[in-house]
Amino acid sequence: MSSFPNSPRVLKGGLVVLAPAGTTVRRVIALQYNPDSLTRSYQVQGTGGESGTDRAQPFRLKGPAIESIKLEAEIDATDQLEFPDQNPVATSVGLAPQIASLEALVNPTGAELLAVKADAEGGTLEIMPPEAPLVLFVWSRNRIAPVRVTEFSVTEEAFDPALNPIRAKVSLGLRVLTTDDLGYSHRGGTLFLAYLRTRESLAGRVPGATLQALGVPALP
Repeated sequence: MSSFPNSPRVLKGGLVVLAPAGTTVRRVIALQYNPDSLTRSYQVQGTGGESGTDRAQPFRLKGPAIESIKLEAEIDATDQLEFPDQNPVATSVGLAPQIASLEALVNPTGAELLAVKADAEGGTLEIMPPEAPLVLFVWSRNRIAPVRVTEFSVTEEAFDPALNPIRAKVSLGLRVLTTDDLGYSHRGGTLFLAYLRTRESLAGRVPGATLQALGVPALP
């Protein structure tokens, strides 16, 4: 029994891998330990407002900002190895399955590569790469966004006698996919719109400040 029965249940962040059309869930990747920090940056998609011409145009937003997310997470099989009968997979191959599931986010499958090869050998001149699975970054119910993995690295820090990794650090770089990337009819596009509306709803819950709080009695 927990020493703190009234402690809130801590949710895990992670990734959900959907079929390319976004209709079915293929895999859920939950982080073993939530990272201590999450870095988010935005590249504004705007036009106008520059002063390099005789007359600057008013600034306009021409599309959603490009949001990038970076995080580092730790995975560790040490505790599982203390109970080998209860954790046969960790005892047999350590963290290799968890690492492989992340590697699958940045690689086509062997079957997809062989299908492309077969098309080429069959005389197909224009080969369109197969559409990758749709990946969602989930960080609470208020942050569910379609993403593309832009960076992935893993540092394996400890190994069992068979050289299976048992402790590792994973670095992930993600780019949020918008309606500019996916369109409005794609499942990922509708998920982005829901993500954007959730952010707008949260912004609407901020108590409004007054001009007096800024030391300005009225605007000139």
